[in-house]
Amino acid sequence: MTRLPAAVRALLTALAALTATAATTTPAASAPATPEPRAPKDFVALGSVDPTILQEIRYFTPHNFVGERIDGYREPLCVLTRPAARALHEAQRKLLPRGYSLKVYDCYRPQRAVDHFVRWAEDPDAQAMKAEFYPDVDKSRLFADGYIAEKSGHSRGSTVDLTLVRLPAAPTRPYRPGEPLTPCFADRDERFPDNSVDMGTGYDCFDTLSHTLDPRVQGEQRANRTLLKNTLERLGFVNLAEEWWHYTFRPETFPDTYFDFPVARRSLTGHR
Repeated sequence: MTRLPAAVRALLTALAALTATAATTTPAASAPATPEPRAPKDFVALGSVDPTILQEIRYFTPHNFVGERIDGYREPLCVLTRPAARALHEAQRKLLPRGYSLKVYDCYRPQRAVDHFVRWAEDPDAQAMKAEFYPDVDKSRLFADGYIAEKSGHSRGSTVDLTLVRLPAAPTRPYRPGEPLTPCFADRDERFPDNSVDMGTGYDCFDTLSHTLDPRVQGEQRANRTLLKNTLERLGFVNLAEEWWHYTFRPETFPDTYFDFPVARRSLTGHR
């Protein structure tokens, strides 16, 4: 067998080693990203059904009991099942001639947002917003008292948190993170400004005063709660007794399904 010169043998050995190293360090083809879940065609953006209903989607902002934007809220958008959105449209038609508009705070809520609430509730040190949203409730009681749960009817798409606004609607200033907080059950002139009518507490107030028919809530505050309740119940909504703002349209389109698509127009691509 013909012997190769030593220099040639050394060169071939180096090239073989270099080729082997490259083969072991070349990254494998990356797996395709898992596509985001999309909403079924039974879901719509509320604005496409009734653009006159005001929207202040709180969980897109840091002005909520957690103190930061909540997972899954990609846009400040109200998404609902079509029957629930149409029923709100009918409610708005009845309220506008009386000088009121509906304003929604939250609509469909993805499961990942509920999971965010659960993680926050399990962290005893995360209490930046206590002074406003749960001043008289020990955070360790949030699960036991029913303020936080691992599942929410909002994730089924037919539940909405809302209020009334007297027209013409005044603007509501944005919350400034770190600003001094006032209890959500303080007098209207003292708590965080909201262009809604006076309901006796602010939205998402973890307190028994938020119970829709709490006997301590009287006068104008009681009348405002009653107007909202009567208007919505005549159109098929059912109120959660512990929260004056919480209503579910029935029969629900998806009574047993908890969705996790993001709150974003892209989730509704192709819907009409």
